[in-house]
Amino acid sequence: METRIVFHIDFDYFYAQCEEIRKPELKSKPVCVCVFSDRGGGSGAIATANYTARKFGVKSGIPIVFAKKRLEDQKDAVFLPVDFDFYISMSEKAMEIMENHADIFEYVGKDEAFLDVTEKVSGDWEKAKKLALAIKNEIKDKLNLTCSIGISPNKLISKIASDFEKPDGLTIVIPEKVEGFLEPLKIRDIPGIGSKTEESFSQMNLQTIKDLKGLDVFKLNKEFGRKSGTYIFNAVRGIDNEPVKKREPNTQYSKIMTLKKDSMEFNFILDNLKQLCNEVHQVVLNKNKMFKSVGIQVIQSDLSNKTKSKMLKNPTLNLEELEKNVEQLLKEALEEQKIPLRRVGVKVSELSDIRDQSSITSYF
Repeated sequence: METRIVFHIDFDYFYAQCEEIRKPELKSKPVCVCVFSDRGGGSGAIATANYTARKFGVKSGIPIVFAKKRLEDQKDAVFLPVDFDFYISMSEKAMEIMENHADIFEYVGKDEAFLDVTEKVSGDWEKAKKLALAIKNEIKDKLNLTCSIGISPNKLISKIASDFEKPDGLTIVIPEKVEGFLEPLKIRDIPGIGSKTEESFSQMNLQTIKDLKGLDVFKLNKEFGRKSGTYIFNAVRGIDNEPVKKREPNTQYSKIMTLKKDSMEFNFILDNLKQLCNEVHQVVLNKNKMFKSVGIQVIQSDLSNKTKSKMLKNPTLNLEELEKNVEQLLKEALEEQKIPLRRVGVKVSELSDIRDQSSITSYF
């Protein structure tokens, strides 16, 4: 297989950085961008914190009340509500710059993307470095945004590398340096490995990726299942054959809400999900789209996050079908629930244009 050159570009503390650009006086202060809930009283969670706030233990996902406690001695700390319209506007401009420099551009989210630049740089790693610097400089000059870039032969290593020297970092891992780069890293640095999996390895006295390489694939499959075990076995060796695939922004539409009370009551939660179904359905209609995948997101009272989704047989824009599948997914989710739900969401993906459908029967 031809050696690829893949960039992973990740914007540093994106939401908070956007706010600092809009209000430069915030740069020296602890800044927290918050998703305030409908319950009032400062209820909600931190979406992003800048590096000044992170020094005091504030990070994304923690409750706002915890963040305020950790920053109570910082009188200049700022807590701002999310402004998604502004962030999306900044993201779109940055993504356009990146896409112009890529052979293949894969949008991942508002603040990250993969670029395959193999042909663009003729397989030359030095040219790849110069291209990465050019992208960083263009984004900085035009938008005043900083980003971190990881460069390697595949998506997995590039994603790890982009987080290696944040903020405003640039890390290159050429093929012959992959093993030396990965082995000293913590197991948690592998994308997809969470705290529970890390704890399982810790109980085996395994701390680094080098330690983990001592486990064979059969042991990993036994402990974590075939899919996860095989992924971990390959990941610690830097193996990832998934290509960069062209993917544009807005490949899904979603809505999320905070419940009026933490609950595991089926009918109460379903009523709220049906409200979200109506909102998502209206967006789909306005965008002239159909969807083939339906999903729900549930955020528990401890702020842990779970998702469930289902692929439909045919694309649709039927509200009743959306509601029916969301109801089924909720039943499945509640069967596994032990902790009350705090927030719920609905999303549709695998989008297609209505005008691309050849028959009106496909609409339903």
